[in-house]
Amino acid sequence: MKALQKVSKFLSDYTSIVVIAIAVITFLVPGMMSWVNYKLFVDFVANKFTNQSIIIGIIMFSMGLTLTAQDFKILAKRPFDICVGAIAQYLIMPFLAFGITKVLGLSDGIGLGLILVGCCPGGVSSNIMSYLCGGDVAFSVGMTTVSTILSPFMTPLLVSYLASGAHISIKALPMFVSIVETVILPVAIGFLLNYLFGKKKTFMELQKIMPGIAVLGLACVVGGVVSSQGSKFFESGIVIFVAVLLHNGLGYLLGYGAGKLVGMNTAKKRTISIEVGMQNAGLATNLATTTAQFASTPESAIICAVSCTWHSISGTLLAGAFALKDKLSEKKQNN
Repeated sequence: MKALQKVSKFLSDYTSIVVIAIAVITFLVPGMMSWVNYKLFVDFVANKFTNQSIIIGIIMFSMGLTLTAQDFKILAKRPFDICVGAIAQYLIMPFLAFGITKVLGLSDGIGLGLILVGCCPGGVSSNIMSYLCGGDVAFSVGMTTVSTILSPFMTPLLVSYLASGAHISIKALPMFVSIVETVILPVAIGFLLNYLFGKKKTFMELQKIMPGIAVLGLACVVGGVVSSQGSKFFESGIVIFVAVLLHNGLGYLLGYGAGKLVGMNTAKKRTISIEVGMQNAGLATNLATTTAQFASTPESAIICAVSCTWHSISGTLLAGAFALKDKLSEKKQNN
């Protein structure tokens, strides 16, 4: 158990290296991670359930295992912070994606994919990034929890609204069901188990392994995405990368600005920056590749895949930059 915990800590400390390594190796050897995309079954609303869906569920389950009743009490005591975070999450990224789609003149399929990424909740790995950069972890978990709980309603509605100008029919129900299956249900099960067994020593020891499992899960999702879509990354030209970089980078900047606007401290500003800019692009990719209505726009999955890969990398780089800034400041003060 101790050995597994050490491995988990190593993976958490070097998330960016692990994710980048898997992405690069998979790009060179796509077959290595092809198992992630194997279809398991088709449910009643024509969503394909793949190994990727299971992995995302495991990541969300690991997040649920960290949630306690106390976390929700903290959220209740900090309604303003959470409210600002939720509003920023579902205003900045969706409408930023819509604006970039129009400014760059993206095709309907690629634009739809970027809008889908923008309308998804914050990524679970953002909690790890907030921890690594000295952010407000409770606030991070709270934002991720609230945006995730709202996602079955907000994601389909916003995608339907913002993509209404495209020649594509978006139905909210399949997306709603998919998010409940792969996000809400695993988080709820994890929370319930923590509520029932959280004080038991064995369970507490197991919890220490979950961050490493979440990092491995994230690396597998990125690997699966690169395996299925990596060869297509450059088919649509540089415009996809420009769109993803703008969306992600401006998300970080505007998220930080939102925190500054309402007078948040440094830790909270860093947290809201990462939470807003770092979307659950793995979920977006899963929706784009498994929900039947996206079958007519396969290019949507490409930009979701690029976003999934880049958000995972940029989030760790930003967290590292924040941490480095703290170390330099501390060193300067000591001198």
